[in-house]
Amino acid sequence: MSLETSQRKTTEPGALPSAGFVPLCVPEVRGREWEYVKDCLDTGWVSSVGSYVDRFEKMVADCVGVAHAVATVNGTSALHIALQIAGVKVDDEVLVPTLTFIAPANAIRYVGAWPVFVDAEPDFWQWDPEKVRTFLEEGCRWANGELRNKATGRRMKALLPVHVLGHPADLAPIVELARKFQLAIIEDATESLGAAYRGQQVGSFADMACFSFNGNKLLTTGGGGMIVTNNAEWAQRAKYLTTQAKDDPVEYVHGAVGYNYRLTNVLAAIGCAQMELIEEYIAAKRRIAARYEVALAGIPGLQPMREASWASSVFWMYTMLVDEAAYGLDSRALLAAFARARIQTRPLWQPLHLSPAHAGAAVLDSGVAARLYRAGLSLPCSVGLTKADQERVIDTLVRLARSSR
Repeated sequence: MSLETSQRKTTEPGALPSAGFVPLCVPEVRGREWEYVKDCLDTGWVSSVGSYVDRFEKMVADCVGVAHAVATVNGTSALHIALQIAGVKVDDEVLVPTLTFIAPANAIRYVGAWPVFVDAEPDFWQWDPEKVRTFLEEGCRWANGELRNKATGRRMKALLPVHVLGHPADLAPIVELARKFQLAIIEDATESLGAAYRGQQVGSFADMACFSFNGNKLLTTGGGGMIVTNNAEWAQRAKYLTTQAKDDPVEYVHGAVGYNYRLTNVLAAIGCAQMELIEEYIAAKRRIAARYEVALAGIPGLQPMREASWASSVFWMYTMLVDEAAYGLDSRALLAAFARARIQTRPLWQPLHLSPAHAGAAVLDSGVAARLYRAGLSLPCSVGLTKADQERVIDTLVRLARSSR
């Protein structure tokens, strides 16, 4: 039996598996998902068209505060299409954080462009906007009306900030730089639906933004993604490209190379049910984060994740930093100890400039992302995490600290 299957066999809505295992971050299914999926099956609308697709798109667009949304099969496909629509071409360069999941860097390579990795800042672990500024002002030059990397000669085309771990990146300087240097902005908000920057929803600042509804995200459709934008022409182009670029659906004439990237009506139905509970889910995530913050403050060597004064985080993946000297174990030893206690944790991603998959890519590095990678550990934080299971996680942290010392 899979973890997700066992999770459904609970005695109360939102309860986690009762076998003693505390998973890291699993889906919360407690709304009208069964009702909406049954409606799809009963009516036969199960594929890539149907009322739930349209409804899900509108719900996400309204939540973010933009005019248009286009559903996709996953967040990576959303990023791929957004880069194409923004005009990123072969041998262009795109600035992207090095401390993030690999998907945005891969999407940049899908269109034949090159990532330039930006180090994290130490306080909130987002990409460092000052490094972006320095690079654009000092590491690039104008040539024939285009901004080019002095070192490579390639055209700089776009900025791709990622709102990491549910916390917004500092967007004001990014928007300023994009306007100054005539660069497109694509927000990777795949981890941060519902987060806000200076009171405004993430995903509403850029030319386009992308979301993910993977199984471990705040809201899930099992798999799925979304492109959002205020540009009607771009939204239409996104829908065209994600449905195989079909110009004549009767004669099957295709005017461009398209992709089979549209979300199915069945999965969109799950998304609609999830969206109906988004405020409850965000509140749950913030309660879990608040409990961890109080508890970790009393354990030497553990630094809780922080929230900027200008941000409202959804705390997608609750993460702490482990100081081996003060705590007595490093993050990987702690991960192993948690596993023996049947509590699932995980480290942060390997910085992408260190990934063999992107060897040789340029990086604006000062070592912050590498330090966060070594020290970071994410704790159980499912929307349905019970208070008892969270106390078990905290008690285990206290016990391991005492025994290691």
